[in-house]
Formats: sequence, C-alpha cells, structure tokens
Amino acid sequence: MTAPVSTAHLIEAMQDARGRTLELVHDLDDAQLMGPKLPNINPLRWEIAHVAYFYETFILRQLYGAQSVLGEKADQLYDSIAVNHDLRWDLPLLSRAETLEYMQVVQDRLITRLDSGMASVQDSFIYQFGIFHEDMHTEAFMWARQALAYPTPNLAIATDDAHLRTAGSHPGWAEVPGGKFLLGASTKAPFAFDNEKWAHPHTLEPFEIAKAPVTNQEFQAFVDDGGYSHEAFWDAAGWTWRCEAGAAHPFYWQSDGPGKWLHTLFDQTISLSPHQPVIHVNWHEANAYCRWAGLRLPSEAEWEAAALGEVGGDGRLAAANRRYPWGDTPPDATRANLDGRALGPVDVAALAAGDSHFGCRQMLGNVWEWTADTFDSYPGFSPDAYAEYSTTLFGKTKVLRGGAWTTRGRMVHGTYRNFFEAHRHDVFGGFRACRVGLSRK
Repeated sequence: MTAPVSTAHLIEAMQDARGRTLELVHDLDDAQLMGPKLPNINPLRWEIAHVAYFYETFILRQLYGAQSVLGEKADQLYDSIAVNHDLRWDLPLLSRAETLEYMQVVQDRLITRLDSGMASVQDSFIYQFGIFHEDMHTEAFMWARQALAYPTPNLAIATDDAHLRTAGSHPGWAEVPGGKFLLGASTKAPFAFDNEKWAHPHTLEPFEIAKAPVTNQEFQAFVDDGGYSHEAFWDAAGWTWRCEAGAAHPFYWQSDGPGKWLHTLFDQTISLSPHQPVIHVNWHEANAYCRWAGLRLPSEAEWEAAALGEVGGDGRLAAANRRYPWGDTPPDATRANLDGRALGPVDVAALAAGDSHFGCRQMLGNVWEWTADTFDSYPGFSPDAYAEYSTTLFGKTKVLRGGAWTTRGRMVHGTYRNFFEAHRHDVFGGFRACRVGLSRK
C-alpha cells in the first residue's frame, strides 16, 4: 500500500517534473517540436500535452468528476491508447502557446484541490503516479533529442564532474550464494508500480555477476572481432534483426579507422570513452556479446538479488529488505548517476558509495541494464488505475533494471522494472553479464 505523503511534497515534485519537461523543449523551435515521423519517437508537441492529459484524466476527471479543459477533443487528440502513433503528426494539435497554457491550467487545478498537511492514500498514489509518468516521458524526451540529433539539453542541475569520467574500469565478479530470495516490492514499500507487486519467494542457485556494466572497450572487442558477422553468436530472432537492420556495430557508433570508434551524443560526435558503459545497444546485441564472451545475461531475479540481497547467517542468500543497493537513503550524487546531472554516462568505476552488499557498482543509474527475461506478471498480479501500463506489454518485451543517467532518482528503486522490445536501441540501455550457475524458480 502506498504510504501517505505530504501535499507539499506532491506539489514540489509536480513542479520539478514540469520544470524538467520545459527545460527539454524550451530551446527547440516549432519545427523541432514536431520533428520527422519516426517509429518509437513522438512529436514533442503532442507528447508534452499528453503528459498534462494523463494528470487530468486519471486525477481530475476519473477520480473527481471534472470536465476536461479541452472538452471532447482531449481524448481525440492525446489519449495514447486510442490515438495511433503514426497519426500524431497529422492531428489538429494545440499550438505551442495553447499547449503550454493547457499544461499550466491542469497543473494549477491539481495543486488547488490539494489541502495542506498529509495527502490521502489515494491522492498520494495517483499524484505520484502522474509525476512518475511525467518523469518517464522526460526520459523519452531525452532519447528523442538523441535520436533526432538535437542539441545537448541545458539542464539547471547539470554539473561538470570530470573526475567521474576518469575513474576508469571496474573489473571482477561478485559471488552471490544460492538461496531463497524475495523477488519484487515489499508491501511496506512507500510506492510500487503494479508490475512490482508483490514480493514472492524465488530460489536461486549460486552465480557470479559482473561488478560493473560492460564497457565500450569490452564491447568494442566484440565488434572488432566481427561479432556482428557470425550467426553463431546470435539467437534466431537476433540474427533476423541484425540482417534486416544491416547492423555491424552499435547504432550511434562511427568508425574512425581500424580499431578506433567515435559515437554521437545528441548533436556532438566524440571519441568513444573506453571505460564508460556501452549504451544504446538493444537486447539482441547484449545477448550476442554474452554468447561471444562465453557469458550470459542475468535473470531478473539474479539482478535483483545482486542489487538488494545479502548473505544470511547461514551463508545463504537472504533478502535485505532495502530499497536501494546501498540501503534506504534516497539516491544522491555520491551514489548514482541519475537525474541528468552528468549529461551522459560516467566511467563504470565511479560512485563506489552506491555499491551493493555484494560489491556490484552502479546498479542504479548510469545505464539501464537488459536482463535475460521476458516481461511478465508476478503471481497474483492486479493492474492499478492505469491498466494498460503493464498488461499490454506482458510477454512482448524484455526487462531492463536499474535506471540510466537520464532517469529521475525519485522514481527508480531496486525493484523497479522497465520493459522494451528486444530491438529497441534508442533507450539508454546497456547490460552487465553473468557467469556460473543458472537461476531457477
């Protein structure tokens, strides 16, 4: 059950989320706000209005019976379930000024209806869900800007932490003993999404997991060895994707001569940093690398056990009931690269204060990590208010864990599950590898 939070907290978080949205669009001209019609990318002018529509629909309209600010056309324009993706460029959308006004009016109404003091359990859940939904979209705005080669965002929170980009590599393997682990969110968690509910026993065999995500340097060895050209390293679906895409290296990489690579970050082309995690690789590429290296992707349960588990008194794996790899203290700049603060990935050896009990680094932040598993429900699953959030993608997507440098720290935690189709390279995804042992339920 969601823990009640103060209305002041909700208002501050809403305003912060909206501030991030505006930071990510204010420097774009009207043509950029629409952009070309691409798969997996929305026209930003449509998407920022959709964020306001979501708040309005699930809070003001469904819970409190209000009429939409936009009347009947709200659903016709901004319902992401009903409005086909390819049609979103061709709709009679609100103008830029009208969109911003709509967003502000909805937010003002959301704030006005909150009393002072503690919010109800219902409001605590649904307001936070709306805020986190906006946080998810601001991350989507980031990958849209990356895909469209728009300028590096100008974020107020950004800092020049150069030492984080010279921290180097972090090789080695963490040994995780076998045992029974509670997979999923505790009923005492302050907030959980429906697909995290609820913690249930899961038995694991002993395994070893990399202390850090796979780096650019490590992935380059696979590329330079012709890994994209050898069918043996790819499963059937992955090889089909590779052939159809004509892929010979990660999407944003560019050759700079034998054994040398550049990559694009927003509108810049820069040298590949050897000790940063490989990023913008899809599940097929991650899986192929592991097969080439004689390794494998971790299961969801293994990833979560390495992030949140500990060794019990009997030497076996035990649940630690912590919310983050380091404990219950929310993320900050010393523990995790989140919130867009670094405006990109940092070296995998950075941020030792965020290590898990088993010595795994950066299990929150820097880069989302693909796992072996197909996204599915936990036992006893029941959808929350936004039923389509999880149910429409069960069985169709792969699970990523941990958050990226773009992810908002207030939203992500150790049991959070992200999910995308196996071919998606636009999201900020990388991976870490496992060796020895296989998980079992």
